[in-house]
Amino acid sequence: MISKSFILTINGGSSSVKFALFRIGKVLDRQLSGNIERIGLPDSKLTLTDIASGRSERRDVGARDHAASVDFLVDLLQQKVSFAEILAVGHRVVHGGMRYGEPQRLTPDVLAELSRLSPYDPEHLPSELGLIEAFGQKFPELPQVVCFDTAFHRRMPRVARLLPIPRRYDAEGLRRYGFHGLSYEFLMEELQRVGGSEAAKGRVILAHLGNGASLAAVSGGKSIDTTMGFTPAGGLPMSTRSGDLDPGVVVYLARTERMTVEQFHEMVNSRSGLLGISETSPDVRDLLAAEKNDSRAADAIALFCYQAKKWIGAFTAALGGLDTLVFAGGIGENSPEVRARICQGLEFAGIELDRDLNHAGEPVISKAGGRATVRVIRTDEEIQIAKAVRNVMAAETAEQRR
Repeated sequence: MISKSFILTINGGSSSVKFALFRIGKVLDRQLSGNIERIGLPDSKLTLTDIASGRSERRDVGARDHAASVDFLVDLLQQKVSFAEILAVGHRVVHGGMRYGEPQRLTPDVLAELSRLSPYDPEHLPSELGLIEAFGQKFPELPQVVCFDTAFHRRMPRVARLLPIPRRYDAEGLRRYGFHGLSYEFLMEELQRVGGSEAAKGRVILAHLGNGASLAAVSGGKSIDTTMGFTPAGGLPMSTRSGDLDPGVVVYLARTERMTVEQFHEMVNSRSGLLGISETSPDVRDLLAAEKNDSRAADAIALFCYQAKKWIGAFTAALGGLDTLVFAGGIGENSPEVRARICQGLEFAGIELDRDLNHAGEPVISKAGGRATVRVIRTDEEIQIAKAVRNVMAAETAEQRR
């Protein structure tokens, strides 16, 4: 009998797929990690890194869509490990709707519900379903577990979930859900580990700042509010997403430019945010390098930092004070300049950065003795997915033994 020694995690984005392979033991040991980028374009590439050796390989794949990317991924993985040794595949799924607040073993019923939810987030859910269905076709006996980005925020206070539109829509599922939940779960577990239970149970603001960016206010270990709402396009301006907009913009563009719903969706998700303001790049690194000579780049950075600062102030009010601020995500972890600009002027909330610690990217970047501790924590959604898969499969095994 072949031992089920591994868990495979799949983290699908709008044009990419991150993946990781974990060996199951006392701890989950990451063996391989990689990604497929620029899916849908002729120059899409697959990168695979062996964690033990540090060696990486990169190849052109030309994946026309997410489902097709599974073929290339499976072909490469099968050179490293037999799929007969994989216990289950875990998927990050952006939206769980009103029904799902915990990771779920995939069943026909769960798949049907996720298909019904596709209009909630047409930017992500259809491609994630494509990945799930492709694995199901290739390995029909291989268990799949879906883990929801909305789950962390499921118990937000009702006042934070309501949308101020006619009440009947709330019963239909139109409400604020919040996202980046797998990242936030990991960050809270890490905060408990490095800061202790007092920090984890205190008044915390988590700032996941990457291509997608959001903040969450956490009290007593539970989410009480977050910047993203019904879809991941809300809240902060992001790399290519607009963040919050006056709904009158929709009406204005429909009337003056005859803009359709599809065109508006494409604009606010793919051509707005940092890219829209700068007209040059969605990448903070490019914009910081260009801002001295390009006022558009300077405007984009200024808007991003201002909006993040404003949300930190609002969430400090909602929490009744602040004990810990955590920066994570590609920008939050790697850009001391952005961290400094966001925190500048937040001394009233107890936030005071140590310039040298921030520049060095130390785990704690606030001044000693300050009222609020500011931390940098490298997030890890893949390990969070793997933990969820292990727990779901262990519970299923225990149930079968009863």
